[in-house]
Amino acid sequence: MKFLPINKSDMKNRNWTQLDFVIVSGDAYVDHPSFGTAIISRLLERYGYKVGIIPQPDWNNLEEFKKMGKPKLAFLVTSGNIDSMVNHYTVFKKRRKKDMYSPEEKAGLRPDRAVIVYGNKIREAYKDIPIIIGGIESSLRRFAHYDYWSNSIRRSILLDSAADLLVYGMGEKSIISIAESLESGIPIEEITYIDGTVFRTKNLDRLYKYKILPSYKEITESKEKYAESFMMQYKNTDSINGEILVEDYGDVYVVANKPSEPLDVIELDDIYNLDYTRTYHPIYEKFGGISALKEVEFSITANRGCYGNCSFCALTFHQGRVIQKRSKESIIKEARILTKSRRFKGYITDVGGPTANFREKACEKQIKHGVCKNKECINPKCRNLNVTHKEYLEILREIRELKDVKKVFVRSGIRYDYLMYDKNDEFFRELCKYHVSGQLRTAPEHASDRVLKLMNKPSISLYKEFEEKFYKINKEINKEQYAVPYFISSHPGSTVKDAIELAEYIRDLGYIPEQVQDFYPTPGTLSTCMYYTGLDPRTMKKIHIPNSFHEKRLQRALLQYNKPYNYKYVKEALISEGRYDLIGNSKKALIKN
Repeated sequence: MKFLPINKSDMKNRNWTQLDFVIVSGDAYVDHPSFGTAIISRLLERYGYKVGIIPQPDWNNLEEFKKMGKPKLAFLVTSGNIDSMVNHYTVFKKRRKKDMYSPEEKAGLRPDRAVIVYGNKIREAYKDIPIIIGGIESSLRRFAHYDYWSNSIRRSILLDSAADLLVYGMGEKSIISIAESLESGIPIEEITYIDGTVFRTKNLDRLYKYKILPSYKEITESKEKYAESFMMQYKNTDSINGEILVEDYGDVYVVANKPSEPLDVIELDDIYNLDYTRTYHPIYEKFGGISALKEVEFSITANRGCYGNCSFCALTFHQGRVIQKRSKESIIKEARILTKSRRFKGYITDVGGPTANFREKACEKQIKHGVCKNKECINPKCRNLNVTHKEYLEILREIRELKDVKKVFVRSGIRYDYLMYDKNDEFFRELCKYHVSGQLRTAPEHASDRVLKLMNKPSISLYKEFEEKFYKINKEINKEQYAVPYFISSHPGSTVKDAIELAEYIRDLGYIPEQVQDFYPTPGTLSTCMYYTGLDPRTMKKIHIPNSFHEKRLQRALLQYNKPYNYKYVKEALISEGRYDLIGNSKKALIKN
């Protein structure tokens, strides 16, 4: 297996004079199926297209975008695996010092708003080449959106990036349809019919059936209209019941075709069976490789999609609610491949996906009718929910029996509520016995049921039941293991009073989290809509928004109330709520006088 070309010399070695596609990426070049650039490039290669990659170009040097020559069909642009703004800035808008997707974890090798910068540089270099944008940064910004970093409503990224077409979602089916259309001679401006794509148009004459979103002018003038628009998009992530959505900018329309069909088992198997080298390009060897690879090199993606619908997660908006799974045979085959690597030490670090224990579609109705637009699958639990860990457990058993495999971990998210809904404890027991490395990371997220409802998470009482069962099973199998909970501070709707309730829960838990995750308003999430509008868009009721840095600091400090540097903030928070009973020397006190 060879890496795809990254310069003219590589092209010459393959006797190529021109590429069909050039991919410009904000990440270093890692040819591993956990990286979107690797998947798209290898898939296009499978279909016979000549593909080259320009990883992390110097955006101040126009020649960087010309070094592979002008491609025959198009430039493909992505910020990489992570949104460039999230990659660069903390929730307090401070510049991060490291970038795990760059050599030596060096920050600053991609620009802010990478897709916009790259797109405009390519257009400067080549006036008439098709530019197609995709990946997480583009997908979540396909329509006008609240931008936390500038505290403003920005236009669709399609308009600001100088691109001709945007691919949203995972994109494999869409990109092949686009490639075949371009190859057949159809001009890029005529490619308006592919599911999972967004295009611009001066008029709507060619559209047959569509839904009009509130206009860009309306959503910039009214937060209620913004919330209305977001909910229309939020309910439109299914390929069966999804519709064409149109956003009016006055002089142009942005049109999103309905979502692309999910990949079936055979199609998803094919994606992960492509000829990846499964490592970073040799140019990074002198830098010690790429840190992001270390996290996933010996992990296996078993599924896509998530019907958990956590308010603060963009997965639903990006991948949809329908679970797509690989076959057991394909997963076992990949596990065998991993054991042959010279770097393999006997540990499969994960077998999972967005939610590891979602293996099947939520219910059989989704096959014909798609997901319910106004009902949740798991919170509250739908009576049609298919609860089973049978096949997932079979996969884990087979992998841990492979020669040279010492341990198989499950490190991607486990939905503890789904686990508790399973009346068969077989998976729970084997999870504790074989697949936990001393600590099982869980995500109750908060202790206030009022906040949890806004997060679309189950009541804390269910998490308490889960914990009791977890420790009971571990005692029975004679293992000392711990459930390590994740919490989010300053989520929309959370008051200082709620944060104190969470601090009391943490106190009673006897575990102070080493790391606290502040709510981060990123495009594409229900919670971000709440943050910007001050409304729960599902009910249009007003909610409290902890949007000042000072209140964020107070709520965050409460989660780590024992840290000396948090003392003054915790004391201020407790006094503000009249909770003098939590100050002093009593057993329940959070801090001393």
